[in-house]
Amino acid sequence: MSSCNFSIPFSGEADAIIAKAKSVIESQNGIFNGTASSGDFEVTVLANKIKGSYSVAGQILNLTILNKPFFVPCSTIESFLRSKIS
Repeated sequence: MSSCNFSIPFSGEADAIIAKAKSVIESQNGIFNGTASSGDFEVTVLANKIKGSYSVAGQILNLTILNKPFFVPCSTIESFLRSKIS
């Protein structure tokens, strides 16, 4: 399965965007591990696990989805995350 890679620009402090991302993942009973510079996460959606990692470079949050349901396109995951943390 191929991974999804996308970047989300943000303003402000990296700590704030990471706290927001952590809140979104944990509100869905997911697991979020990391710091303001990098980490990983996993969340179950419709009985399917989505796993990924992130890194911060300047004002860009880089995300890599490593495992996702085959029927969920990368664009759907990206749109959801952008709407929740941008």
